Amino acid sequence: MSISKKKDSPYWYTRFTIGGIRVQESTRCTLRGEAQEYENRRKQEIRNQVLLGKKPRRSWSEAALRWCNEMNHKRSHQHDICQLKWLQPRLEQYKLDEINKSVLEGLALEKEAAQCSGATINRMFNLIGAILNRAVKHWEWLDHLPIIPRRRGCDIKRERWITELEAARLLKELPPHLRAMAKFTLATGLRASNVRNLKWTQIDLKSRHVSIPAAESKNNRSFGVPLNQNAIDVIREQLGKHDVYVFTYQGAHILKCSTRAWKNALKRAGIVNFRWHDLRHTWASWHVIKGTSLYELKELGNWRSFEMVTRYAHLNSARLKEAADRLGGAELVQRNLKVV
Repeated sequence: MSISKKKDSPYWYTRFTIGGIRVQESTRCTLRGEAQEYENRRKQEIRNQVLLGKKPRRSWSEAALRWCNEMNHKRSHQHDICQLKWLQPRLEQYKLDEINKSVLEGLALEKEAAQCSGATINRMFNLIGAILNRAVKHWEWLDHLPIIPRRRGCDIKRERWITELEAARLLKELPPHLRAMAKFTLATGLRASNVRNLKWTQIDLKSRHVSIPAAESKNNRSFGVPLNQNAIDVIREQLGKHDVYVFTYQGAHILKCSTRAWKNALKRAGIVNFRWHDLRHTWASWHVIKGTSLYELKELGNWRSFEMVTRYAHLNSARLKEAADRLGGAELVQRNLKVV
């Protein structure tokens, strides 16, 4: 019997082999007659593939699995896997050529119902688009890309930061291992992955310097960060705790910063809408407020373009006061002349 039902599913499943090609999949049909029609169509597709050399229709599941295997070098690989785990039960019944704008909008509506932001939805669309694009250009599984919808107004750069008083409250509430990492981030502006994976071989206490290799840099280029006294104090507190990694928890390498302990500490400190990466925004904001130039900030933070740091420019308008005052005594104003 080539079609059958599983106890925990309302759908009929088909299972057959033609020309050495084995097929075992859901028909997405709850009626036996419709399931039989689906199976007949699939058998014909396989015959066309074997006898006529026609391109087989690939499933989303096949594409997602191949993407994971080929893209495991990405720094965002774990994030991709989390996204794909959510997408899999929603797209596993689709062939790649069945994924269209309507299907994608359905995913977006489900995300919005769960109070996800437009930016979160766009990141999901980016991953789906990247997989489908690879299926077209590299795997030749698909003839053309569908229209990938977007949520507008979601590309505004986040500017959330906290004051020194709020930071002190937060640090007091954090457990020791997260407190050390947060203090080091506020002192250096390093990204979470660079702090979590920081090794003693990257630290030079004599020259007060930390080196980040290109393989661990978001911009794929190595860079160095000078260590101020606050950073040095944190580093010295970690001496002797682990042979390889600077920051550890109970003798083990820390894999995640935004844990339940982090979220609970935020609640106790009375700080809302704040992510671990916002510690980097806080570091940058404090620098600009205290007079660090945007050029210096760009180099300290290893931003690729100057545009990335201009979001902090408004935090130190005092640096422009001297320039503004150059016209403070202009005769045009003194004589009360009317400008048309």
